[in-house]
This record gives sequence, structure tokens and C-alpha cells, in this order.
Amino acid sequence: MPVSTPRTKTCEVAPGADDASAILSAVKSCNNGGRVVLARGAKYTISKPMDLRDLQHIDIVLQGTLTFSSDTSYWQKNAFKFKFQNAACYFQLGGTDVNVYGGGTIDGNGGVWGAVFAANKDAVRPIPVCVVEMNGGSISDIKMRNSAQWFNLVVDSKNVVYSGISIDGHAKNTDGWDTLRSDNIVIQNSNINNGDDCVSFKPGSTNIVVQNLNCKGSHGISVGSLGQYRGQVDIVEDIYVGNVTMSNASSGARIKVWPNVQSTMGELSGGGGTGRVRNIVFEKMHVTNVEWAVLITQCYAQKDLNKCRSNPTSLAISNVVIKDFTGTTSGKHGSQVGSLICGSPSVCTNISVSNINVKAPGGGSSFECKNIPTAGLKIPCSK
Repeated sequence: MPVSTPRTKTCEVAPGADDASAILSAVKSCNNGGRVVLARGAKYTISKPMDLRDLQHIDIVLQGTLTFSSDTSYWQKNAFKFKFQNAACYFQLGGTDVNVYGGGTIDGNGGVWGAVFAANKDAVRPIPVCVVEMNGGSISDIKMRNSAQWFNLVVDSKNVVYSGISIDGHAKNTDGWDTLRSDNIVIQNSNINNGDDCVSFKPGSTNIVVQNLNCKGSHGISVGSLGQYRGQVDIVEDIYVGNVTMSNASSGARIKVWPNVQSTMGELSGGGGTGRVRNIVFEKMHVTNVEWAVLITQCYAQKDLNKCRSNPTSLAISNVVIKDFTGTTSGKHGSQVGSLICGSPSVCTNISVSNINVKAPGGGSSFECKNIPTAGLKIPCSK
């Protein structure tokens, strides 16, 4: 990763009537070699979107608490929007050599969004922190709380490290991290207690390391979902996930691909996209009370497996290694601890699953295996 240059100037931000403007002003003053400090014990309320891209050689030292205002109508109209899964952000952070740290808290004020989502499943619910167009930077030693949507989105960025992050929030779709069109990203040494994917690799995610995470209540570490949008080519490759604990979750390691037929899951719908998943490693994961220790599906969001098989995806999965898992499942799927379902054998190749020492409550350890070549599967398969 790029090395930061020395910081020679400090800009302190005192909380007041318009904290967003005060932070923007301090960042402008201390850009190119400075440090912006949000004081320990201070409470800052952000009432308008902050575009903090195009930064150069700057640290943001968050020691206090930053909370977003409760005006849901305003944020639905004014948050920064992305053309992917209805994603939007309270503020954007980007540039070169940008670091955020300090032990403080970012509070997404997610409680005020429950009624909004109940009334409209397509309502924009902003993500607290979006790293956008960053080349070289880090976010570390920060607490993130109460998001109404994903906690972190990394988009069109490279050379970024997350470390020492504490995440807590259980609203629907509260992914810990989503990476989109980003390269050379490290997510490590963090604790996540949430209600959706612990980490999710979206289209264009390459050269990513995820290690030393403790995930609770999540949907697992997920490649995808991919192939949602017809006519779009989705690529995820060169991913390493190691030394993760996963408890009270729907899955441990997961790869999810939409079939080549219109499908629906909750507020999401789609299918028919193309692309590839290649060079993926999941190793040394310990699971407790998970529904599936390992889940690979090319029938995501499609409950009719016959319809999925008659309309198989062309999005290929290849060169996948899943090994050295330990722990227990919840027993939701009886004696089965994993599920491997491909749309057709021709689009799942060179998949290795071995040394999976995971047991169901009754002692079973079999896998559901459908339409997947078995040469690399060192596990007991049932149909």
C-alpha cells in the first residue's frame, strides 16, 4: 500500500449549528498535508451531504461522534446516488493518501428509517460511509453504528485498508462492506454484528483480502450476488478470505449468482447477466449456529430449481478453493452442512472443497451437491 506523507497542519472542528459546513471548511483548509480533528466527546450532526472526494494527503481524526440528521425526506432526495441496487450515501470520501481514524463513532441513525422502508421497499436509505475514487488510504479504529442500509461501500477505488472497525446494526440489508469496481482492498482485524452480508464482493471486485474478522448475525462472506442485470458483465476474481469466525449466521462462505431467468427476492429482482467468478479462496473459517457452512448457488433468488436448470446462467465459476472449516450448523437443513448448486456442470469448473470439519447438531456432515463436477469435492455429497 502507498505510504502516507507527514502531516504538518492541524484543523480542529468544534460542534455547532452547521457541522457539515464546518467539517467541509476544515477539510478544505487542511487538504494537502494536514490533519482534521473532530474532538473527543463532541457530538456532530450532519444535516447535508458532504462530498469529500479529491482529497490529497490528509487525515481525518474522528474522536467524537458523528450522527446523521433525522430528515428522511431530505436525505432521500439529496443523498449521493449510485446506479447499483438503489445505493446512496450520506457522504463520499476519496482522493489520494486519505486516512480516517481516532476511536470515534459514526452513527447512521438507522432507527428513523424503519417506517420509511416499511412503507416503500424501494426507498433510498443512505449508507454512512462511501469510499469513492480513492487511490491509497485507510479507515481504522472507528466504531460504526445503526445504519439503515450497508455500512460501507467501496466503489471505483484501489489500495485501501480497513482495520480495527467495530460494526453494530441489525436493520435489513446492513452489509458490513460492499466492494464495487475496486482493486487491492484489505478488510481485516474487525468485529461485525449485523443483519446481512459481513462482506460482499460486488461486480468488478478484484485482488481483495479479508482476514481476521469476527462476524455475528450476518449472511456470511459473499461473492455476489452477480448476474443480476441482463446485458452486464460481472467479474469477481483473485479474492482471499482467511481466519474468519462466523456465528448465528445464514451462511459462512457464499457464492451467489442469478440464473438466466427473471427472479425475485424481497425488493431485488433480475437475472440474465454474464461474467465470471475466478480464483477465490476461503480458508480457516470457524462457524457456530450457521444454516450453511458453505453455500454456492447459481439459482439465487429463484425458488423453482426446474426453471433455473432450464435457464442456466452463463456466468462461470472456476478455480475456487474452500478448505479447513470447523464448527457446527444450526440444524435447519438437517444433517446437511453445505449446499453446492450450479445451473449446469459446464459453468462450474475446478472447485475444490476439502477438510470441512463442520457438524450438524445430530452429527451429520453431508453436502447437497447438484449439477456440480465432483472431482475436487472431498466431502460427502447427497442429492
